[in-house]
Amino acid sequence: MDAVHESPTPSRPDLVLRFVNTRADGAGNTEVFGTAMGLADWAVEQDLLTTDTVVTDSDAAAARELRDALVTVFLAHAGDPAVDDARIADAETYLRQAGTRYPLTTVITTESAQLAAGSTGVPGALGAILAAVTEVACSGDWTRIKACCNPPCHFGFVDRTRNRAARFCSPGCGSQVSMRAYRQRQKLSGS
Repeated sequence: MDAVHESPTPSRPDLVLRFVNTRADGAGNTEVFGTAMGLADWAVEQDLLTTDTVVTDSDAAAARELRDALVTVFLAHAGDPAVDDARIADAETYLRQAGTRYPLTTVITTESAQLAAGSTGVPGALGAILAAVTEVACSGDWTRIKACCNPPCHFGFVDRTRNRAARFCSPGCGSQVSMRAYRQRQKLSGS
């Protein structure tokens, strides 16, 4: 059983959000997975890797691809009109492939049953992300995890509204989108 990477301390939704919110955005946040060192530091901080794990730039690229596919799905959850069916299909295809690349195993104890990564190292860390995603989906909260529909932002968040209709991570992002739409209408009307 030593090949199984036990689940990290953060809750499953928190881990998923921490993963998807590692991208560069319009608020000045930099790309965390831009380098092997960035991925390694983040994964160690999340208790997904140990400090002696070798991480390569291709591992960082794999993390970015997994993250970007998840962001696409979360944008679809938010009803972002910029995400078309082809883009969603591509993300779903990638996630199916990732599911075979980073296998999961079931860990059953007297207290619980959960999914865990079936390997170690970077594949185990990315598998732990997929395990968290799967458990969130099985909990019924999957469609509540969304990405902000404000194009420079795309920050991942949990929609806590009663009607599950939130599209933006904050009122500020909603205002930015409304202001851009207003300015576009003004420009088109010639005012």
